[in-house]
Amino acid sequence: MRPIPGDDPHALAIVRLGVDVPYEQAWSLQRWVHGKRVAGEVTDTVLFLEHAPVYTAGKRTAPHERPSDGTPVVDVDRGGRLTWHGPGQLVAYPIVAVTDVVSYACRLEDTMIQVCADFGVTARRVRGRGGVWAAGDASLGLPDRQLGAVGLRFSRGVTMHGFALNCANDPRWFNRIAPCGLPDVGVSSLSAETGRRIVVEEVMPIAEKRLAEALGLESYELHEEDLVRR
Repeated sequence: MRPIPGDDPHALAIVRLGVDVPYEQAWSLQRWVHGKRVAGEVTDTVLFLEHAPVYTAGKRTAPHERPSDGTPVVDVDRGGRLTWHGPGQLVAYPIVAVTDVVSYACRLEDTMIQVCADFGVTARRVRGRGGVWAAGDASLGLPDRQLGAVGLRFSRGVTMHGFALNCANDPRWFNRIAPCGLPDVGVSSLSAETGRRIVVEEVMPIAEKRLAEALGLESYELHEEDLVRR
């Protein structure tokens, strides 16, 4: 049975928005859900999707980190720096009530680490860097490679934005930027690390399960149309 909106503190609504979702559209929906969650009118909710190609700049993005070729960038209200979203990358926007945002960010990283392990990829944290990483090998000239990133906004006790995990995206999109302001690292994906194509559709149900586990919540599916009626 589905929880009554806002009444079940242990429920997590899973909303799949599909592919090629324009960034501004998802951002607007996030803000709407955030307001509803703050008011207690909906349960904790997470939006899963693939974006249409877009570069976004968090509040810590420095001017020199922006593309120099005139590539458009959307300035957003999350923390972090410059990154890319687009096809082949799983994006999750949990809009949830939390009391400790640092612990919460670690839980999102734990989610990605566990998902990577489910697909046979060893991911880890790197001190001083956000997100999750495949370890490099200095003796081979192989840098650490970012598999997933976290960027958050925390307002009135409820989070926005979330994490992005590279599944089968084209790494050349990152060539115009220093991902998350880190010029000395590489970018990889589940597909590149395993040598087989692992698409978002395959990863999403695993990520949904692992996120609910990390947050200690019981997930249930909710269609976008039912969400916006609330």
